[in-house]
Amino acid sequence: MGDSAVAMRFDNQVVLITGASRGIGRAAAKLFASAGARVAVHYRNRRDAAEETLASLQGGGHAVFSADLAHERAAGMLVEDVVNRMRGLDVLVNNAGIFEYHEISTVEFDQWLDAWRRTLATNLLAPACLSYLASRQMMKMGGGRIVNVSSRGAFRGEPRAPAYGASKAGLNAMGQSLAQALAPHGVYVFTVAPGFVDTDMAKSSLSGPAGDAIRNQSPLGRVARPEEVARTVLFLASKGSEFLTGGIVDVNGASYLRS
Repeated sequence: MGDSAVAMRFDNQVVLITGASRGIGRAAAKLFASAGARVAVHYRNRRDAAEETLASLQGGGHAVFSADLAHERAAGMLVEDVVNRMRGLDVLVNNAGIFEYHEISTVEFDQWLDAWRRTLATNLLAPACLSYLASRQMMKMGGGRIVNVSSRGAFRGEPRAPAYGASKAGLNAMGQSLAQALAPHGVYVFTVAPGFVDTDMAKSSLSGPAGDAIRNQSPLGRVARPEEVARTVLFLASKGSEFLTGGIVDVNGASYLRS
């Protein structure tokens, strides 16, 4: 038990969590901070929410960082800013993402293309840029961890938001490729694939007429709490999980099963 307790500590480690102003990102920030990490709380435009996250964190040495990750240069500046201000980077959690409906039978072509561009820029290209820059820093420091937050939509499809499903499938594949490329350098890459989570992103669906049907997709009769996904992120980022590198962990309450 003692070894396990030590393994789940992140003392003196810097953890960058994108999209940490709410939802899964906020829950992960709280858990990492309670385990001794110094957390870089990233947000895009909700500074008030990011400051609320910051105020909720145990310990000290945390900070907030703003960046619109849909722009590649912003991703580069974010990593550089975190490394300079916090003196390192040990764990990157690629959590920020967007979800937009763009049903092929109803939208015009320009709307379709815009949705694909925005979604891929935020959900796939941004994690790719951040992972590149973070891993280069981690290699210099002797190793690190990258945890990507994906979705069951990568496997089951997203007919009303196909760019979202595609972006998450790409994120899965990227994580597997980077796990192979970076393991010799002591950098380990993992992916978490939740189903519906009780967050602001899912609020309209969960509170609408389809809410009960969504909850009943799981035999538990509910959707995941952000803390449940965050605990899996924390475990994967912790010491002792190295041989799970390249793995994709489903956190969907048996609402979608694959083998």
